[in-house]
Amino acid sequence: MNQAKQPTNTGALATLVIVFFFWGFIAASNSIFIPFCKTHFNLNQFESQLIGSAFYGAYFIGSLFLFISSNILGYDILNKIGYKRGIIYGLLISVVGALLIIPSANANSFPAILASFFIVALGFSLQQTAAQPFAIVLGDPSTGSHRLNLGGSINSLGTTLGPLIVSFFLFGTADSKNAVVTVTNINVLYLIVAGVFAAVAIFFFFSKLPEGKNDEKFEKANKAAASLLVMTLLIGAIIVVGQFTDVPKLSLLLMTIVSVVVVLFYSNNSAIKNSEGWGAMKYQQLVYGMIGIFVYVGVEVTIDNNFGALLKTPGYLTDLGLDESKISKYVSLYWGSLMIGRWTGAISVFNLKGITKKIMMILVPFIAFAVVLGVSKVYGNDITDLYGYAIWIAIAIAAFFFGQEKPVKTLVAVSTLATIAMLVGVFTNGIISVYAFMAGGLCCSVMWPCIFSLGVGGLGKYTSQGSAFLIMMILGGAVIPPLQGAIGDNASIGMHNSYLLAAVGFALLAILALKLKSVLHAQGLDFDEQLSSGH
Repeated sequence: MNQAKQPTNTGALATLVIVFFFWGFIAASNSIFIPFCKTHFNLNQFESQLIGSAFYGAYFIGSLFLFISSNILGYDILNKIGYKRGIIYGLLISVVGALLIIPSANANSFPAILASFFIVALGFSLQQTAAQPFAIVLGDPSTGSHRLNLGGSINSLGTTLGPLIVSFFLFGTADSKNAVVTVTNINVLYLIVAGVFAAVAIFFFFSKLPEGKNDEKFEKANKAAASLLVMTLLIGAIIVVGQFTDVPKLSLLLMTIVSVVVVLFYSNNSAIKNSEGWGAMKYQQLVYGMIGIFVYVGVEVTIDNNFGALLKTPGYLTDLGLDESKISKYVSLYWGSLMIGRWTGAISVFNLKGITKKIMMILVPFIAFAVVLGVSKVYGNDITDLYGYAIWIAIAIAAFFFGQEKPVKTLVAVSTLATIAMLVGVFTNGIISVYAFMAGGLCCSVMWPCIFSLGVGGLGKYTSQGSAFLIMMILGGAVIPPLQGAIGDNASIGMHNSYLLAAVGFALLAILALKLKSVLHAQGLDFDEQLSSGH
């Protein structure tokens, strides 16, 4: 007897994807807000990157707090309250953060703005942890990946529109020259953001939606929790040292990365000797996956967050350096590149075969490219200098075909291509260099599902716990961008050459892909025989 498929709750799903949209919208908008803060508060590049550190650090702290609290209590807190309430609480936390940005800006306090962004992202952390499984329970489980792909595509749309909309609110039209940003601009922007968050929270509260819970048994991992807590305390100690001593910021950031890697490998080696209390940490693929997510998120964010400073550098793209109000179209196309790649990856959802699938894999990226350019044009930007970027899109399509949707092969291909792109960007100037750095977004677009699927491969009953650990490693977005900022502040290196860090990061991801393949193969798993999952 065939069981009837559960219909999708389209109304709830439509509301849920708004949440996905705003994750992308706010995260990508940081790249416009960062150069504004750098000028407004007279910051160096390292200091300006603390906005990203506050934002992505909140993801780590939020996820860690939820895991440790659940571990102490012996049950999954989020599963206890339900995904629906988890999203509502997360939205309300973000409302508080968005509203706090207003008095922070009025008080002209950069530390207060950092704290406000941290609170916004703390809400995002809870929303993201709840929204992804919630998308699955809003319909038949067999079509859950379709709804997640929809969420990922809408998230990418948010990352594309965010820089343009925020730039419009801060600077007016793209034709505005040397626009003066006032506190009123910021107040209006974040009042709207807070209002939308509140409206979605109210809708969820009154909607007749399932609470969203699952029956998975919570697996305690006391030693893993202690290990992650030690990692957090080490990072906290390094931050304190940075605040009260003159130790170079570059040294402190490198110490942070070393602390993360050492704690992870120590934990894995201890778990291999005696697995009791370590949970998912006993799996080598998870540890390599966690490092992979750390590097991937860090590199994806650092390319963008430091992009505004590079574009403003005299002699890089223009003789005098690009005005802040002109930056958004390039930032938008960088994030639009992730949308181009994700729309291409989503083609697999429709089970197309043969020549039809091949044609769509060629057409969809260029359709997405046209959408990004069209939106930028609507906001008053001159897009004629962006047409040539189509060459990089064609190269990326060739890499996607070469990868054949196999996670290891795809990850090696796009990581290698991204490494080459970063080197081209560093050793050239002008629009050729800009294209090369933006192409990092095309390569990053398919990395998350590859790393994630390899990292949780073979974890069995620890898959859910391993997924939580991987999400914590969004921490990379808090560490690697300020590291590049500190390198860029060094006069003998400069902002342009600091992008060698991104090249090193992508090269490391290619090596990690091969290492993951080796570890999984030793366990009898060959993930290149399976299609990579969507994100």
